[in-house]
Amino acid sequence: MEQRINYYEVAPEALNIMLEMEKYIKSSGIDRKLRELVKIRASQINGCAFCLNMHTSDARKMGETEQRLYCVSAWDDCDFYTDTEKAALELTEHVTLIPSKRVPYDLYNRVRKHFSEKDYVDLIFMINQINSWNRLSISMGNFATTTK
Repeated sequence: MEQRINYYEVAPEALNIMLEMEKYIKSSGIDRKLRELVKIRASQINGCAFCLNMHTSDARKMGETEQRLYCVSAWDDCDFYTDTEKAALELTEHVTLIPSKRVPYDLYNRVRKHFSEKDYVDLIFMINQINSWNRLSISMGNFATTTK
Protein backbone atom coordinates (compact mmCIF):
# COMPACT_ATOMS: atom_id res chain seq x y z
CA MET A 1 0.00 0.00 0.00
CA GLU A 2 1.25 3.46 -0.74
CA GLN A 3 0.17 6.83 0.55
CA ARG A 4 -2.73 8.20 -1.49
CA ILE A 5 -2.17 11.89 -0.90
CA ASN A 6 0.67 13.66 0.86
CA TYR A 7 -1.56 15.92 2.92
CA TYR A 8 1.51 17.48 4.54
CA GLU A 9 2.32 19.06 1.17
CA VAL A 10 -1.21 19.63 -0.10
CA ALA A 11 -2.63 21.37 2.98
CA PRO A 12 0.22 22.64 5.18
CA GLU A 13 -2.00 25.25 6.84
CA ALA A 14 -4.43 22.57 8.04
CA LEU A 15 -1.57 20.39 9.23
CA ASN A 16 -0.11 23.31 11.18
CA ILE A 17 -3.43 23.72 12.99
CA MET A 18 -3.35 20.02 13.92
CA LEU A 19 0.24 20.38 15.14
CA GLU A 20 -0.67 23.43 17.24
CA MET A 21 -3.37 21.34 18.92
CA GLU A 22 -0.71 18.69 19.66
CA LYS A 23 1.37 21.36 21.38
CA TYR A 24 -1.64 22.36 23.46
CA ILE A 25 -2.36 18.76 24.44
CA LYS A 26 1.27 18.18 25.45
CA SER A 27 1.10 21.26 27.68
CA SER A 28 -2.04 20.01 29.45
CA GLY A 29 -2.03 18.53 32.92
CA ILE A 30 -2.84 15.04 31.60
CA ASP A 31 -0.12 12.52 32.48
CA ARG A 32 2.02 11.77 29.43
CA LYS A 33 1.75 7.97 29.77
CA LEU A 34 -2.01 8.28 30.07
CA ARG A 35 -2.03 10.43 26.93
CA GLU A 36 -0.35 7.57 25.07
CA LEU A 37 -2.73 4.94 26.47
CA VAL A 38 -5.70 7.02 25.33
CA LYS A 39 -4.17 7.45 21.86
CA ILE A 40 -3.49 3.72 21.66
CA ARG A 41 -7.03 2.78 22.71
CA ALA A 42 -8.69 5.12 20.21
CA SER A 43 -6.34 3.92 17.47
CA GLN A 44 -7.20 0.29 18.29
CA ILE A 45 -10.91 1.03 17.96
CA ASN A 46 -10.37 2.91 14.70
CA GLY A 47 -7.94 0.33 13.30
CA CYS A 48 -5.17 2.83 12.61
CA ALA A 49 -1.94 0.82 12.32
CA PHE A 50 0.17 3.93 11.67
CA CYS A 51 -0.94 5.59 14.92
CA LEU A 52 -0.76 2.34 16.91
CA ASN A 53 2.82 1.84 15.78
CA MET A 54 3.75 5.42 16.68
CA HIS A 55 2.05 5.61 20.07
CA THR A 56 3.09 2.20 21.35
CA SER A 57 6.66 3.11 20.44
CA ASP A 58 6.34 6.48 22.21
CA ALA A 59 4.83 4.80 25.28
CA ARG A 60 7.70 2.31 25.48
CA LYS A 61 10.19 5.18 25.36
CA MET A 62 8.36 6.70 28.34
CA GLY A 63 8.77 3.47 30.29
CA GLU A 64 5.33 1.96 29.74
CA THR A 65 5.36 -1.81 30.25
CA GLU A 66 4.66 -4.38 27.57
CA GLN A 67 1.97 -5.92 29.78
CA ARG A 68 0.02 -2.66 29.94
CA LEU A 69 0.45 -2.00 26.22
CA TYR A 70 -0.72 -5.48 25.25
CA CYS A 71 -3.76 -5.34 27.50
CA VAL A 72 -5.03 -1.81 26.89
CA SER A 73 -7.88 -3.15 24.74
CA ALA A 74 -9.04 -5.15 27.77
CA TRP A 75 -8.36 -2.45 30.38
CA ASP A 76 -11.62 -3.10 32.22
CA ASP A 77 -10.59 -6.69 33.02
CA CYS A 78 -7.15 -5.76 34.37
CA ASP A 79 -6.08 -4.74 37.85
CA PHE A 80 -2.87 -3.02 36.73
CA TYR A 81 -4.56 0.14 35.43
CA THR A 82 -5.47 2.79 37.97
CA ASP A 83 -9.04 3.97 38.47
CA THR A 84 -8.01 7.25 36.84
CA GLU A 85 -6.66 5.45 33.79
CA LYS A 86 -9.75 3.26 33.58
CA ALA A 87 -12.01 6.32 33.67
CA ALA A 88 -10.03 7.96 30.86
CA LEU A 89 -9.98 4.78 28.76
CA GLU A 90 -13.73 4.29 29.18
CA LEU A 91 -14.32 7.89 28.16
CA THR A 92 -12.05 7.33 25.15
CA GLU A 93 -14.19 4.41 24.02
CA HIS A 94 -17.41 6.35 24.43
CA VAL A 95 -16.18 9.44 22.60
CA THR A 96 -14.58 7.39 19.82
CA LEU A 97 -17.81 5.43 19.39
CA ILE A 98 -20.08 8.38 20.15
CA PRO A 99 -22.84 7.47 17.64
CA SER A 100 -23.57 4.26 19.54
CA LYS A 101 -22.18 4.89 23.04
CA ARG A 102 -22.63 8.63 23.73
CA VAL A 103 -21.23 9.94 27.06
CA PRO A 104 -23.81 9.13 29.72
CA TYR A 105 -24.00 11.17 32.91
CA ASP A 106 -22.79 8.32 35.09
CA LEU A 107 -19.60 8.05 33.00
CA TYR A 108 -19.13 11.82 33.07
CA ASN A 109 -19.48 11.78 36.87
CA ARG A 110 -17.01 8.89 37.24
CA VAL A 111 -14.46 10.66 35.05
CA ARG A 112 -14.91 13.93 36.95
CA LYS A 113 -14.00 12.17 40.22
CA HIS A 114 -10.48 11.87 38.76
CA PHE A 115 -10.21 14.94 36.54
CA SER A 116 -10.83 18.63 37.13
CA GLU A 117 -13.11 20.56 34.80
CA LYS A 118 -10.05 21.79 32.85
CA ASP A 119 -8.55 18.30 32.67
CA TYR A 120 -11.86 16.90 31.46
CA VAL A 121 -11.97 19.45 28.65
CA ASP A 122 -8.34 18.69 27.77
CA LEU A 123 -9.08 14.98 27.78
CA ILE A 124 -11.99 15.48 25.38
CA PHE A 125 -9.79 17.58 23.08
CA MET A 126 -7.09 14.90 23.23
CA ILE A 127 -9.54 12.11 22.36
CA ASN A 128 -10.95 14.14 19.49
CA GLN A 129 -7.45 14.95 18.25
CA ILE A 130 -6.34 11.30 18.07
CA ASN A 131 -9.61 10.39 16.37
CA SER A 132 -8.91 13.12 13.80
CA TRP A 133 -5.36 11.83 13.25
CA ASN A 134 -6.69 8.27 12.87
CA ARG A 135 -9.22 9.35 10.28
CA LEU A 136 -6.65 11.39 8.35
CA SER A 137 -4.13 8.58 8.40
CA ILE A 138 -6.56 5.89 7.31
CA SER A 139 -8.28 7.93 4.58
CA MET A 140 -4.98 9.25 3.17
CA GLY A 141 -3.37 5.82 3.05
CA ASN A 142 -0.75 6.04 5.82
CA PHE A 143 0.33 2.65 7.07
CA ALA A 144 2.74 1.24 9.61
CA THR A 145 6.19 0.47 8.31
CA THR A 146 8.90 -1.79 9.57
CA THR A 147 11.91 -0.07 11.04
CA LYS A 148 15.30 -1.73 11.09
